[in-house]
Amino acid sequence: MLTNDRGAESVTGKRLPMATGTKGRTAIERRKDARKRLPSWFRTHLPTGDAQIAFNDVRSNVLEHELNTVCQEAQCPNIHDCWGRGTATFMVAGEECTRACRFCAVGTVKDPPPLDQSEPENLAEAVDLMGVTHAVITCVNRDELPDGGAAHYRACLEAVHARRPDIGLEFLCSDLDGNLEALAALLDGLELRVFAHNVECVPRLDTVVRDHRASFDQSLKILQEAKRLRPDILTKSSIMVGVGETDEEVIEAMRRLREVDVDLLTIGQYLAPSPRHLTVDRFPEPEVFGIWDQAARELGFKAVACGPLVRSSYRAGLLYEEAKGGPVTLTYGEPRNGETL
Repeated sequence: MLTNDRGAESVTGKRLPMATGTKGRTAIERRKDARKRLPSWFRTHLPTGDAQIAFNDVRSNVLEHELNTVCQEAQCPNIHDCWGRGTATFMVAGEECTRACRFCAVGTVKDPPPLDQSEPENLAEAVDLMGVTHAVITCVNRDELPDGGAAHYRACLEAVHARRPDIGLEFLCSDLDGNLEALAALLDGLELRVFAHNVECVPRLDTVVRDHRASFDQSLKILQEAKRLRPDILTKSSIMVGVGETDEEVIEAMRRLREVDVDLLTIGQYLAPSPRHLTVDRFPEPEVFGIWDQAARELGFKAVACGPLVRSSYRAGLLYEEAKGGPVTLTYGEPRNGETL
């Protein structure tokens, strides 16, 4: 029998399956084998008391009316926490994105279907029926549209506000391919509490983590322009860790966000949606998140959520309230009032 570094072959030249080791395995199989185990401290907690009652009410509404949320579809680990505090996230403009970021579970397509013109009213009904007090509306990238989808996003937000003006609205926006005119049209007179756009990672890792059309600098321009256009609206961004960054780079990314007057910040652990996605580089320990939390507050962010299970919409309503003078949302490693993730 003959062998080489590509695996085993028989004397007839036919390939034989590998009995042991990693030779002959596909890249996906090798990456699956190499996936890091979750640390013992990486866990969430179920709500109790009033929070449990609130969660049950929201869940009942979702089931009764067959509603769809990002919280469910993304299998978010914080669904009990957020629903129990009156926050939910909805995605508009389709289920497939025109970009192919290496961390994201959303499917990619070059030419997505046309926008659903009935979506604004359907979204407003879903938000109303769900019974939340703070709704986060997010979107896929629609780079094939001249305005990046801005007019549609505005229509969705306006429809929700018209039906339920008492519900706080937060919009997690794409970068609109850097189209500042489209951003201006989106925000002009719009009823909105928070305008969010995620830088996702530290600048050095843009080409590793994000689609080639996205960059830290472009994201900063969107956030800076949003604040210039609407200084009355809070701006917000999010950083994932565990994708190859250093602790110092996280601090520097925070500084750059504060330079464009971003008000709210979330920092959380990246988890690979599948073996096909970017692999996890590390799991910073809770104490490190505590250091980042303190650093963010010292830099002047008005509210911060920082911890392994934090996502960009984590406790979004409470984060807004903190920025307006309410209690601290979360300092990982130094919980307030007995709170934990």
